[in-house]
Amino acid sequence: MTQTYRFPSEYSHLWAIEPGTIYLNHGSFGACTKYILNKQQEYRNMLESQPMRFMVRQLEEMIHAAREKVAAFVNSDPDDLVFIQNATAGVNTVFKSLHFEPGDEILITNHTYFACRKLLEYIAEATGAILIEATYDIPVSSPGLITEAVLSAVSPKTKIALIDHITSATALIQPVKEIVRELEKRGVDTMVDGAHVPGSIPLDIESIGAAYYTANCHKWLCSPKSAAILHVRKDKQKQILPLIISHAGHKAEPFAERFFWQGTLDPSPILCVTDSIDYMASLMPGGWDAIMKRNHEVCIQARDLFCSEMGLLPSCPEEMNAGMSTIELPDLGEMKPPDYKNCDAIQNEIYLKYSLELPLWYWSQPPRRITRLSVQLYNSPEQFSYAVRMLKQYYRPG
Repeated sequence: MTQTYRFPSEYSHLWAIEPGTIYLNHGSFGACTKYILNKQQEYRNMLESQPMRFMVRQLEEMIHAAREKVAAFVNSDPDDLVFIQNATAGVNTVFKSLHFEPGDEILITNHTYFACRKLLEYIAEATGAILIEATYDIPVSSPGLITEAVLSAVSPKTKIALIDHITSATALIQPVKEIVRELEKRGVDTMVDGAHVPGSIPLDIESIGAAYYTANCHKWLCSPKSAAILHVRKDKQKQILPLIISHAGHKAEPFAERFFWQGTLDPSPILCVTDSIDYMASLMPGGWDAIMKRNHEVCIQARDLFCSEMGLLPSCPEEMNAGMSTIELPDLGEMKPPDYKNCDAIQNEIYLKYSLELPLWYWSQPPRRITRLSVQLYNSPEQFSYAVRMLKQYYRPG
């Protein structure tokens, strides 16, 4: 039996998402268009038809062209940009390259991506560095409150800060340009985790000026998984090494040379980034600016609908959301926070009953159940109307 699209947008058929599933969690892993999956197979066919020709005679030039394309999209010098597997790998690359003395302080926020927090806990344990957390709660009324929270946690021992450009669990656009500038004045480097940024909001890495910036291409650019970028400012490149040191060695110059060859890997996700940038831009008049605007507008419409229907508050002003928005939920019954390998029980039930993928998870201490709404072109406003009706069945008024 052929599945039909449920409340489709005009773009739903272009994605490989199961037609019978209402998928409202693009932010977690992204999703590829059928066109890009076909392009990926073309690259794989090129590789497998003559591996030596592809890997040794063709690949370097193709990777260089991809770097130039992506660098233009994010406004950076291609010589300062390398490809990695994902943003978490980018954070690992930088922090495992840096030297920490006992007592050095590493600054994060309580909105820092959990996997990166785990890395920094390891770094602190291994080196004697101290993890310092700047805290602020949701809802937040302005970007300035975030900047104040971060700066208030700085001390003379602060060596580096890890700041999310768009927070993962809470979906907030943080004022990274201002934070980077103020931390630089205090002699503190910043690594920006921009996992959700390319294709979600305009990105100008040069203007931000951070020592280190990493971002995923598989999320809002809709490239295949295992495609991400790491940008290292020229004055910081000498000390940064890839997680895998291979033929080029740890002293290779220029900077990008160290990262080009890290053993035999499938390069097709990286090569597809250039195709995805162009293909996605072709889907709407106005290209990427129009896509970002459309996704933001549908996101805010969906957020406001959830808040209105369930008596909730938005987590921030609408200009602090991109194509995602997080909402703290009312009482839905017993809370049993799952680990990273599992889903919330109600999320699972909604998926099994209604083929509706609506993320429900937990944030803060003590844990509070939240939902994060994600909007990509394949989502329609009607899908969110359906989702809030299904979710309301679990609401337990006091």
